[in-house]
Amino acid sequence: MGIPVLVIGESGSGKSASLRNFSEEEIGIFNVASKPLPFRKRLKKVDNSTYGVIKKGLTNPKLRCYAIDDSQYLLCFAEFARAKETGYQKFTDFALDFTNLIKFIIEQTPPDCIVYFLHHSEQTEFGKIKAKTIGKMLDNHLTVEGLFAVVLYCVADGTNHKFITQSDGSTTAKSPMDMLPLEMDNDLKAVDTAIREYWGLGNGNEESST
Repeated sequence: MGIPVLVIGESGSGKSASLRNFSEEEIGIFNVASKPLPFRKRLKKVDNSTYGVIKKGLTNPKLRCYAIDDSQYLLCFAEFARAKETGYQKFTDFALDFTNLIKFIIEQTPPDCIVYFLHHSEQTEFGKIKAKTIGKMLDNHLTVEGLFAVVLYCVADGTNHKFITQSDGSTTAKSPMDMLPLEMDNDLKAVDTAIREYWGLGNGNEESST
């Protein structure tokens, strides 16, 4: 039973930069949009990652930690590919594909495997910050945050980048009680350590035995 973790934020808020303190031996990155990482350290990444590529890479994983950057493009690119189709079935398919990926991580990866979804945010008409989808039609089928036990909101003020780990009513951020401080540096390595300590998963450096 693997653990998916959602990290939401605007472009430039520090989501990808939050990977900077991992070493090459600790994390693998599924790079959906094939963009360069915003730091000089070289980490293992697979460009042009699709649902199939991600699932294949997470089958008998060699690492305990992975990131999908930027995961909302899985939805976006699927919509572009079927833009000429009419009807509502395609929106159900988009929701199913995304949901099935999360379920695959939960059901098919080892219990100490953590997969971080780095995902753009958007503001609803009521002013709440949530995970970006591709419109109300998809939102009727899928509440993204409901599939995650940990949702971090990444924000920047022009000088600092930080994670918000609990909602004040204006975001969908959440985390288990006493796992993380209310605000912290945008450092996913520190988050990873805290999650493993909280749920007794080990330090994440061991090679997978599966």
